[in-house]
Amino acid sequence: MQGLHRPLAIETVPDPTPGAGELVVRVGRCGICGSDLHMTEDPAYGKAAGDVLGHEFAGEVVALGRDTTGLALGDLVAVMPLQSCGTCQTCLAGEVAWCDQFGLQGGGFAEYAVTRANQCIRLPRSASLADGAIIEPLAVALHGVNMAGLNTGDAVLVLGAGPIGLAVAFWARRRGAAKVVVQDIAPHQQARALGMGATGLAIDPSDPVGAAARALGGKADVVFECVGRPGLIAQAVDQVRNRGTIVLLGLCTRPDTFNSFAMLSKEVRLITSAFFTRSEYEAALDALDAGAAQPRLLITDTIALDQTPVRFEALRTRGHDCKVLIAP
Repeated sequence: MQGLHRPLAIETVPDPTPGAGELVVRVGRCGICGSDLHMTEDPAYGKAAGDVLGHEFAGEVVALGRDTTGLALGDLVAVMPLQSCGTCQTCLAGEVAWCDQFGLQGGGFAEYAVTRANQCIRLPRSASLADGAIIEPLAVALHGVNMAGLNTGDAVLVLGAGPIGLAVAFWARRRGAAKVVVQDIAPHQQARALGMGATGLAIDPSDPVGAAARALGGKADVVFECVGRPGLIAQAVDQVRNRGTIVLLGLCTRPDTFNSFAMLSKEVRLITSAFFTRSEYEAALDALDAGAAQPRLLITDTIALDQTPVRFEALRTRGHDCKVLIAP
């Protein structure tokens, strides 16, 4: 990136060299994430000129650093983009996001990227590099569903029909939800939402609370906020039942306000969900390996690396794309 509020640029840089415990991956596919867009706009993400974005990637191991074990040249891997030491108690428990050395792995918008062996998951023969690039958003959604404590037969409302919201719909149905309604202000993802497992849709910006209630037949047991815009927590409070659950998955760096009395009077549980565990990342790959076809509906286009700056800017304006992959 060239800096905040500036478009991306293609630059030629030296090929990376792996250090001790590191390896180099030839990137095969990398997804463009909504948070990549935010990173070029919001200083809260800590990105600066010269940083290479891209944290949803998979590829081939092409170089091994000293003392790097567990993988071989030619292995196809998905890169779990949560940097960690790999040896502390939280890492060994698979809770890598809470390691003292935690950081977000970038570098996937390139031909080659350096990572560590403990972040790589070998792809089975049944999984493509494109599959490897969508594991991360699937794992993020699975973590949110697990945090919700979803019960069989629950009525679920998903706010936002982006990749995370659609992945939540997939997991919620897979985990036994009886009704899964996806709500959005635009209609273009309706077919994809139904293909991912939604049982209903709520598209009525003039009456979002009423539209969801009509689609669900009442209030939701669990509401997943997957957009990250001010005002949606307050809306979710109106849409959830008494003693229901709201899970925040949308990344919102702007201040938000809501009526805490309305939440308290209903004894609503408000849960925040960030990142995922290693076992959840592996479970997302297992679902693809077992033949789940729905998550592949997330992919709407694959582009060359030199097309990235123009397409990246186009994604700032909401269109018909869901998940665009880069094929360096």
